[in-house]
Amino acid sequence: MKEIDFLPEWYRSGRRRQVSYRTQCIALSGVFVVMMVWSLVATHSISQAQAELAEMATKHGQAEHVTVELAGLENGLRELRERVESVQEIDSRIDVASILAELSFLIDENVVLSKVELIAEKFVQKQQAEPSQNVSTVVRAVQTKLAEKKEMPLGNVRFKVVVAGVAADASDVGVLMCKLEDSPYFCQVILAFSRGIEITNRSTPSPVAAANAAEAPAETKAGAQGGGPSVQASEFEINCYLANYREQ
Repeated sequence: MKEIDFLPEWYRSGRRRQVSYRTQCIALSGVFVVMMVWSLVATHSISQAQAELAEMATKHGQAEHVTVELAGLENGLRELRERVESVQEIDSRIDVASILAELSFLIDENVVLSKVELIAEKFVQKQQAEPSQNVSTVVRAVQTKLAEKKEMPLGNVRFKVVVAGVAADASDVGVLMCKLEDSPYFCQVILAFSRGIEITNRSTPSPVAAANAAEAPAETKAGAQGGGPSVQASEFEINCYLANYREQ
């Protein structure tokens, strides 16, 4: 038995077109949904990347600021080190007040000083030192012209102390040398010279002495006008070094 289809061909074609359209709409809708999801994910990733980039830019600016500050601190530290080296180079490392106080303590009433000098000397190796070389510079608290100033030795130096004066007797000079040798402030004490001298008392005579001198003979009057009685004394000069260094 044969089936007879009464549906027209245009109806069946229309149905196929509707099914095709519906399939295409569903597919396009799926593609649109996928694109929207991908766009949202990409937008979020871009926003996160921009936030990280902005944070990195902020950190980079802070790092540059810290680098500039560090460079400034390093320059300041370098300048301070140079100043410290300069100060250490020109520092005499001695306490003049303490040295004078020690000398005042060691010197008794029978000794009168006429000169105290501190002479800065460079440390020279023994094999390089020659007697004819003068490597010292006198450091004295006196007013001099700029043209007369000499270049002071810098760096590690030792100080030679020159003490000169007059003592009542030669034994007082020996006592002073012993005191200098026993003092922790001085070392290598050497007597440069010691000689006897006469000191004339030139003090002004009293009125009674002046009247007696007027009534005295001419020879006695001439002696009185020349001054008082002469006193024997000992002139000396002592050289030593400050014991504030150690040779290695």
